[in-house]
Amino acid sequence: MSCTENYAGICPAALDYFQQANNSGHELAYGDDIWTQKVCDALRDLFQTDCEVFFVFNGTAANSLALSALCQSYHSVICHELAHIETDECGGPEFFSNGSKLLVGKGENGKLTPDTIEAIVTKRSDLHFPKPKVVSITQATEVGSVYSVEEIRAIAAIAKRRHLKLHMDGARFANAVASLNVHPSEITWRAGVDVLCFGGTKNGLPIGEAVVFFDTHLAEDFAYRVKQAGQLASKMRYLSAPWLGLLENNTWLSNAQHANAMAERLYLYLKELPQVRIMFPRQANAVFAELPLPVIKGLQAKGWRFHQFIGAGGCRFMCAWDTQEETVTRFAADIKQLSEAIEPV
Repeated sequence: MSCTENYAGICPAALDYFQQANNSGHELAYGDDIWTQKVCDALRDLFQTDCEVFFVFNGTAANSLALSALCQSYHSVICHELAHIETDECGGPEFFSNGSKLLVGKGENGKLTPDTIEAIVTKRSDLHFPKPKVVSITQATEVGSVYSVEEIRAIAAIAKRRHLKLHMDGARFANAVASLNVHPSEITWRAGVDVLCFGGTKNGLPIGEAVVFFDTHLAEDFAYRVKQAGQLASKMRYLSAPWLGLLENNTWLSNAQHANAMAERLYLYLKELPQVRIMFPRQANAVFAELPLPVIKGLQAKGWRFHQFIGAGGCRFMCAWDTQEETVTRFAADIKQLSEAIEPV
């Protein structure tokens, strides 16, 4: 019983294409197969632009390698203090860029603002400080909020004015698109994003993320970075083909819409409980809530699995592409029962 997308299985459409790729016989290796080419073309169609597409095994590799393509070792990357590249990638971006420093800024609901970026960029300009080169934003953010089209455009404008590239960590990009109800191009290249790390694992794939370069010049020699990092799959079709299942019939979007809807259902239950404090607005497929410690322990004793990382009592409840309504109802009922069992102080 889990409240995280990483525990979910493969969605049927993705699994079907995995099996189709397996049944197609021998294919060329290292991405020269027909399946990988079809997916790359499908992603170009999805975003309505020419772009360079690469596939890697996980989000840490996607973000770290993408940023390394945008930075020299003496550069820096501006990101939010809660960004995954800052808190949860074990120094991967710094490692693969040979030392590019992360410069963190604050912002409500996990989002950077143009003013924060401007303050960081202009703080110092001497040779003794790493030169800002990239702005990295997370869509949806680590606390479940979503950047609007206007917010991304404003960030892209300050980035362009300050000669910075714009990277988007899109581990939950699909959920952001579903939340905003816009075309995916509107919050990427049309808004000024240079490179997107498009998350597939959290949207129903068995494994794998796509690194999409809208500024194709930035992708020069990126294939070598992927190879050097141990991220080049020899049987690439098994990494790429399941994407066709997501892209066909907009399954990627319907998966995200379902996950978002389940999170909204959970939010509506929890906001009525006096012992529960909702920590951030519910905009994507996450609900962040502060629960009494006895409730947390009681949920864990009942077999529920969820992540805690924002202060004492702060819990993250994620809904996946396959989360069922009855699961949400049962989970909320357990929280209610455990909360009511706490004796008033």
